[in-house]
Amino acid sequence: MIELTLIGIGTGNPQHLTLQAVGALNAQDLILIPNKGAGKDDLAGLRQSICTGAIRSDDQGGSAPSIVEFDLPVRDEATQDYRQRVDDWHDAIAEIWWQNITTHLPDGGKVGFLVWGDPSLYDSTMRIADRLKARADISLQVIPGITSIQALTAAHAIPINTINGPFTITTGRQLRDGGWPDGAETAVIMLDGACSFQSIDPEGVQIWWTAYAGMENEISISGALADVTDQIIDTRAKARADHGWIMDIYLLRRQG
Repeated sequence: MIELTLIGIGTGNPQHLTLQAVGALNAQDLILIPNKGAGKDDLAGLRQSICTGAIRSDDQGGSAPSIVEFDLPVRDEATQDYRQRVDDWHDAIAEIWWQNITTHLPDGGKVGFLVWGDPSLYDSTMRIADRLKARADISLQVIPGITSIQALTAAHAIPINTINGPFTITTGRQLRDGGWPDGAETAVIMLDGACSFQSIDPEGVQIWWTAYAGMENEISISGALADVTDQIIDTRAKARADHGWIMDIYLLRRQG
């Protein structure tokens, strides 16, 4: 029997861990941490640091879980169909999970994965976990976490919506290909590596943009989209060059 726990850890700030998440980390026999390769090593390092701060040492009673890093496979961008690329990538990740679990817990046990933000929001960890259920007797528990959306609105001290106003959470790809979401006054854009706010008419649109939300190196810019577009693009490029990676999110709102 394998007990798989997906633990939402917030946006990289150790103080974002809930008490439930801390308890779940300490209850595991094995914690698997993905390494995304050169230039993104500090993402694995942040997970390691969170574990170091949250997991009790052996001399505090109980047995600390083993922590094992694994190399995350690169998604094949040669395949034209986006959905097929993602499905193939998830299959490859599930295979690596299975190999590590059976190697380090041959008799079963409790396995934990640290998930950025909350596992429910634009994260495929639960979909990957479902692939393992066909292989073994696996139970799945999910621990919610603080999302980058919460960190974004907190960074700018703004509500996510106007009074009784609708909002949409979507991706940069959808904004770029489909334009402004139908019926929404406010759009929260995630997973945007192309600064897709450039693809919409900036007239009357305000933007609140944050990179590394909730972390020590958090960067925030806000203002009329027409006025701050170039500043955001330049700041984003410099931050990515400095750190080797970037995670950012932004909120767009049409005035009136």
